[in-house]
Amino acid sequence: MSFVFPNSQTIPLGVVIRKSPGVTRWAQWTWRAVDMVPGAGPACWTVLRQEGQVTDYLAATVPLQLYPSDTEAYVHELQARVPSIYVVLRPDPARPDTPWAVSLATASPYEAQDYCDSDEALVEKLPMPEGMRAWIADFVEQHHVEEAFVKRKRRNMKVDGAEDGIGDARIVQDSDVYRSPRRGGVS
Repeated sequence: MSFVFPNSQTIPLGVVIRKSPGVTRWAQWTWRAVDMVPGAGPACWTVLRQEGQVTDYLAATVPLQLYPSDTEAYVHELQARVPSIYVVLRPDPARPDTPWAVSLATASPYEAQDYCDSDEALVEKLPMPEGMRAWIADFVEQHHVEEAFVKRKRRNMKVDGAEDGIGDARIVQDSDVYRSPRRGGVS
C-alpha cells in the first residue's frame, strides 16, 4: 500500500549489491550495498558485472522519498563530511541464493539510526551523488523551517526556599543539616 504525503518528493533508486567471497570459514559470501542508480527502472537481482567470484547485482529499485517533516535530518546529512544515502537490507529466507532484500533507502540519518538499533537489519551508507545532493538541498530550501530553541520551564518547582525532607528537623545548627543529633541535647 502506498501513501501520498503532501509536499513530499520521490525518485526511484536502484540499489547495487556486491556478492564477494567471505573472509572467514563461517561466512561463505559477503553481501554489501556498494552503489545506487537514481531513476532506475524495476529490477530484481539483475547481474550488472561479474569478475571472478565477485558479482554486482541491481538488486531492487525502491523509492527514495523526502518528507517536509524530516528536513532537519536532511540538513544534518548535507552538512556531513560525506553526505550519504542509507540503504536498509533485511534477511530474505525465501531466496537462499540472494539472502538479502532491499527494504528501504533514506536520506535521513535519524531514520537509518532507528534501523541500526535492530539486529535484523543491515544498514549500508552510500556516498550521495552530486545531482542527488542538489535535489535534496533544493527540497530543504523549499520546506525547511528553522525552529528556535525554547528552553523548557521546570514545573512544580518550589520558589519559597523551604527544603522539605532534608536532614533532621531537631538540628538547629545551619552548618550541617545532614548530621544526626547527639544525645542529651542539641549542639
